[in-house]
Amino acid sequence: MIHSSAQIDSSAEIDDGVSIGPYTVIGPKVKIKSGTVIEGNVFIHKNTFIGKDNLIYPFASVGGDPQDLKYQGEETFLEIGDHNEIREGSTINRGTVQENGKTIIGNNNLLMAYTHVAHDCILENDIVMTNNSGVAGVVKVGTGARLSGFTLVHQFCNIGNFSFSALGTIITKDVPAYVRVSGNPAIPRGLNTIGIKRQDLSKEASEALKESYKILYLRKNKLKDAKQEIISKFKNIKEMNLFIDSISNTERSIVR
Repeated sequence: MIHSSAQIDSSAEIDDGVSIGPYTVIGPKVKIKSGTVIEGNVFIHKNTFIGKDNLIYPFASVGGDPQDLKYQGEETFLEIGDHNEIREGSTINRGTVQENGKTIIGNNNLLMAYTHVAHDCILENDIVMTNNSGVAGVVKVGTGARLSGFTLVHQFCNIGNFSFSALGTIITKDVPAYVRVSGNPAIPRGLNTIGIKRQDLSKEASEALKESYKILYLRKNKLKDAKQEIISKFKNIKEMNLFIDSISNTERSIVR
């Protein structure tokens, strides 16, 4: 299961059932769990944990040093969960000690070719990053989000659960859950109706999301007033928690 031309550091821990292709390099203190397939010409850098049943395609660089001028060789980490697919030429960096010290990728994510995940990012689950999309340092991407091709996300932004960005979007502020954005800079374009349908939300929650979008974006309310109205009206609908949290817990403000 391990090609004879692969180079594996003596400190790496490779489970039985891992497949490693030709000319792949596995660095020090790497751990790879069973069922993961790493094709040829992949570089897995140091301090990287990779869970079960992942598939990593050629020329991906996984766990490289953070691209941060403050980085001085400290021990930092990358943690990848299970059932992820990382396509050709993608780059994923470890964390920095100035932030969390760790970049985290959850489960069942698809990172298409030439995507980039910078230092200290958190990608939750069931995310799709389409070709050439990239997230700068300390970005959080919520479960179910979709970043279309050439989407770029500014550092420290939060991308809400089940949100959607269109082709070539430049995101410089937080994107609330379920909201669809496009443009440079990104502006709201409605709700991600497909994402909402996939969640099989109750009729009450679906109607609450539609009304919340109107309050937030279509009625020219001040942001503070819109937040208060949405919370007052819908805080007792459990399914609205994702949306309410995404507009309440923001440091960069939200797209408007």
